[in-house]
Amino acid sequence: MTSRTNGEDRKPRLRADAARNRAQILAAARTAFRELGTAAPLDEIARRAGVNIATLYRRFPDREALVQQVVIDGFTLVIEAARHALDAAPQDSLAAIEGFLLRLVDARDILVLPLIGGPVPTTREAVELQAQTALLLEQLMSRARSQGTIRPDATHMDLITTAALTCRPMPYLPTEQAATLATRHVHIFMDGLRPNGTRPLPPSPTHEELSVHLHAGPAES
Repeated sequence: MTSRTNGEDRKPRLRADAARNRAQILAAARTAFRELGTAAPLDEIARRAGVNIATLYRRFPDREALVQQVVIDGFTLVIEAARHALDAAPQDSLAAIEGFLLRLVDARDILVLPLIGGPVPTTREAVELQAQTALLLEQLMSRARSQGTIRPDATHMDLITTAALTCRPMPYLPTEQAATLATRHVHIFMDGLRPNGTRPLPPSPTHEELSVHLHAGPAES
């Protein structure tokens, strides 16, 4: 009786330990990927997570599985921010776009942005989340265009590019200064989105065009 009770008590504790290990591995992987790229040594990720390499492989059987989970988590965060922006200010689309970008700035230390220059999605789940992200961001921009609050030639790819560049790590700057610079960049971008006094833009690349280049790797000169 006592033995069975002790065994039952251990199960939730083991599940909690496994969940904590998984979260620590993913946090360490995000940091390592931002600093070293997706080729960061797995034993270094395990060391940063405070687990042994066997524990890492038990949670993620290979590097690709770990990379793709980081990609999925990144898309999930961006999707949540986009949905919040769509719901938070339906009558003020400009404020909604700015809120979306600032939300990502606040999360930049835990976000490996898989939009431009990040790990390429390869699993079905990651690819579906990528498509969902593009759809939500186009809804955000389309609403702003229809309300006349942004220039008519601005697209969701402009939003994706700005989000990716703004959230890139600035490892040599203190956190507060990096946040200030990122916020300034958002404000400058928002001023450039306004419809008055703008200059014509070159054509925007489509999501499909950028995806082809991301999957193909660096272009040859």
